Formats: sequence, C-alpha cells, structure tokens
Amino acid sequence: MTAASTQDELAAVHSELVRRNPAQPEFHQAAREVLQSLAPVLAARPELAEAALIERLCEPERQVVFRVPWQDDKGRTHVNRGFRVEFNSALGPYKGGLRFHPSVNLSVVKFLGFEQIFKNALTGLGIGGGKGGSDFDPQGRSDAEVMRFCQSFMTELYRHIGEGTDVPAGDIGVGGREIGYLFGQYRRITNRWESGALTGKGIGWGGSAGRTEATGYGNVLFLAEMLRRRGEDLAGRQALVSGSGNVSIYTVEKLHELGALPLTVSDSGGYVVDEKGIDLELLKQIKEVERGRVSDYAERRGRSAVYVPGGSVWEVPADVALPSATQNELDAADATALVRGGVRAVSEGANMPVTPEAVRILQDAGVAYGPGKAANAGGVAVSALEMRQNSGRETWPRERVDNELAAVMRNIHDVCWETAERYGNPGDYVSGANIAGFERVAEAMLAQGLI
Repeated sequence: MTAASTQDELAAVHSELVRRNPAQPEFHQAAREVLQSLAPVLAARPELAEAALIERLCEPERQVVFRVPWQDDKGRTHVNRGFRVEFNSALGPYKGGLRFHPSVNLSVVKFLGFEQIFKNALTGLGIGGGKGGSDFDPQGRSDAEVMRFCQSFMTELYRHIGEGTDVPAGDIGVGGREIGYLFGQYRRITNRWESGALTGKGIGWGGSAGRTEATGYGNVLFLAEMLRRRGEDLAGRQALVSGSGNVSIYTVEKLHELGALPLTVSDSGGYVVDEKGIDLELLKQIKEVERGRVSDYAERRGRSAVYVPGGSVWEVPADVALPSATQNELDAADATALVRGGVRAVSEGANMPVTPEAVRILQDAGVAYGPGKAANAGGVAVSALEMRQNSGRETWPRERVDNELAAVMRNIHDVCWETAERYGNPGDYVSGANIAGFERVAEAMLAQGLI
C-alpha cells in the first residue's frame, strides 16, 4: 500500500465522518488534522489499517447528552445542556476536562475529546480520552448559583463516571470552586469517598500540588525544549500570551521563572501590552481574586501597560507566542503578522487555537510549532499523577510533582521529534504528535480485539 493510496482512503474516512456528523465543524477540523498525518504510518504498518481501526477511532465509544435544570438566586428556573463524550478507553479510563461556557456544544466536546485521545496517549500514563461540559456560563453568577448548577449537572453525570471508568477534570469555566461542588455532590449521591473520580481537587482533600499550574507550566517547558533543539534558549525572549485565565496566568509565571519576558495577556474585550513584562501578582489579584478584566490591569499597572480594545494580540512583535485562550483564535492573518514580527516559535496552551491555514504559514516560514496535543499535555499529565496519588492515598511534595511534570514534557517532546524523523518529517511536531499518539492507541485497540 502506497502513501498516496492510503491518503485517498483517509480522505474517504473523513468524508464519511463529515456525512455522519453534520454541523460539527470543530470535530471535522480536529479529525482532518490528525487523519492528514497518518498516511506514512499506515503505509509502513498496514496492520494498523485493518479491522476498521481508523473508523472506530473516529467514533466515540459513548456520547451522553442530558438536561441540567437549576434555579438562580431570584428563583427563576434555567435549563442548560450537559455533555460527556467518552471517546476511547483502549489505554485506560476516559480522562478529560469539563468546560462550562456558552460556546459548548456537541461539536466542541467531540473535538476536544478526540484531541484528548492522542494527548493522553503521549503522556504514557495509561489514560484514555474523553471530554464534557455544558453551555452554562459561570461568569457573573454567584457562588450559590454555581453550586446549584454543579449539583444538578453531577446528579446526571455521576452514573457515567468513576475512578476506573471516566475521570473528569476542569477546563474553561471549571476551576477549583466548580470541582469542589461537583465532587461534593458525587460523594453525596454515591455515598463513597472515591477521590479518584475527579481531578483538580483541593490539596487538602485529595488534590495534587502543582495541578493548578500544570498546563501553563507544561506548555512553557515544551516551548523551551523546542528552542533547545534548535540550539536556542528561552531566557531573554519576549513572549506573547493570549487569554488571562488559569493557563495564561501560569504560562506567564513559568516564562518569568525561565527568564523570558511575557508582554501580553488578553480577554474577550481586548489585550494588554506591558513593556516591563506582565506583573504576575497584579494579574492574579485581578483575575483570580477579583474576577476582573485585563483593562483593570492596565489601569492599575501604570505607564508601562497599554490596553488595546479589540484587535489582535498577535500584532505585537515578539520572539515566541503561546496562544492560551480558545480554539481557532489565531488565524492566517495573525500568523502572517507573527512571522513579520520575527516570531521563532509558537506553542499551543489552548486546544487547537491555531487554524490549519495559520499552521501552514508558520511551518512554511520555519517557525517551530508545538501542537496542543503535545504542548499543553501538562495539565492532564498532573491529573494522572493526582489519580496515582489518590489510588495510593498519598500526597506528593511539590518538588516531586514538578520533576515528574518536567520529565513527562521532555519525553513528549522527544517522542514527537523522533517519530517525525522516523517517518520522514524532521522537525514537524504535528505529524510526530499525531503519529506517536495514534500508534500507542492503535496497538492497544488491535490487541484488545474488535470492540
């Protein structure tokens, strides 16, 4: 079987996927990006093209959609929609976050779950891929309203999860507060202290040191490895960071720690450029304590910070860029602006934040590009370490978690690099990540039979 004929077969698989899953553009995009990478491995290893393995990989093992009724503080009833897509468990229990945001729909959850299969496989920590969430918006809601929503959400979700089945975590709109409410309701309904059923918990009741920081830290560590492979150093580099949530905050923190200068953060209203570097403590105060806006940061920072309403954070010249907000936030025009501004490397802190056209522009310009399924795997890696601690009823010191995270991210980088080289695409982290993750899942699926 030639790579060309295999590519035709993969294109046919994608066409059928689109036909069977109409009006799911994010899922179509995620599947296409992976399938386009697999022709070399299927041509070299035809056994991985047998038993409809690709088709099975693209079809979730289970999709759960449910109603979430809840009351606000004024007694008004609202009805949201909840989702959990359990995509693939060949390597272990389903693992992936819950996202609470108005943009959440089945397409978004399926794209995230599909990406999670390969991301989790790359960690080497024995976890499958899944994702979930709701179109509920916690922004502006009281703690009591968020609690009532989380309790209603878990009243349905509890029957589908468990430490050996499916282990959700946080994502956009789901932080420590939400995980606490969700876990409390799970414990109340099941009458079990099953701490491994959710990750992202508080350190005093089953959580792991370093979990809050893990996605942002891991992305910066991956970026540093990409630069090191080129004989360059992250220290002294000017960096662009988008977003201002958990991932962005701890991306900024790790950039400072490694000697880089993070210049920007953003939100839906605009972005801030701080020529002295983002003041981490002020950013945390505004975003984590006050739940404010980046415009507030600019007002209180002083002359070094400028707030730009609207526009694109990628217009700012810099050495490296870490898109950390949401999917498809960096398009072809943004990529062109980054190349013009002298960017050397782009590493994804969010899931699929760079559009396919933008990826091509970056790669054609020789920019090192780290896809999210590799670069932002730090969060799920520490979640898996939290599961390990829960199963042994242990609490690891922060230093051990940090060392484990650094080792995982270094290993992910090296596996992606070596796999890309082995299949004739040196330096292409996209093909390396897709093929390495695919091989691990596909081999397990073949070994376990036609299920």
